[in-house]
Amino acid sequence: MSPNCDARQAGLIDHLVLHYTGMTSAEAAIARLCDAASNVSAHYVIDEDGAVHCLVDERMRAWHAGVSYWRGVRALNDRSIGIEIVNPGHEFGYRPFPPVQMQAVLEVCQGILARHAIPARNIVAHSDIAPDRKQDPGELFPWAWLAAQRVGLWSDALGVAGDVRDDLGAIGYDVTLPMPLVIAAFQRRFAPHRVDGVEDERTAARARAVAALLTGGC
Repeated sequence: MSPNCDARQAGLIDHLVLHYTGMTSAEAAIARLCDAASNVSAHYVIDEDGAVHCLVDERMRAWHAGVSYWRGVRALNDRSIGIEIVNPGHEFGYRPFPPVQMQAVLEVCQGILARHAIPARNIVAHSDIAPDRKQDPGELFPWAWLAAQRVGLWSDALGVAGDVRDDLGAIGYDVTLPMPLVIAAFQRRFAPHRVDGVEDERTAARARAVAALLTGGC
């Protein structure tokens, strides 16, 4: 178990944040998350072979999100559960997430959603809530597959491109940050045909379609 946790203050859990470990091995990641000097942790770590490690009780606040924002809420540690998914990340050889690992991710997420009322719009990437600092779990993460299993939000649709800043704000992003960073975060999540922070027509059209999903109360 990790010592890097404390009592929740918000009294509710309504966000689920997915990360990648971004380290050379699962062992190295778990050691860091359990090191009191690191001041970081997560509730779960899921290895590439599907092994699930629980490091912090869900009733406690794990220190995984850091400086963060989503749909008007800041400091998301207090009201979220964090899952670290083992992957070397962009620094150490980013690669696809194995099916056995994703099946374990799905089952852990389903268990969390059975215990807590977390809406689909609040199942987010670390890069969604901290686009100026984070890239994980990245553009290779299979969000569409996960959403097809009723975990999270996805749209293959393309709307009529509008004001991308307004649409990204409606989705939940902090649009007070530099827009290329916010657009890149959106691309990693919903439009991985490019991940460069450039607003092309396809990115803007996908942003409009995802924003439209939220009018249905997702």
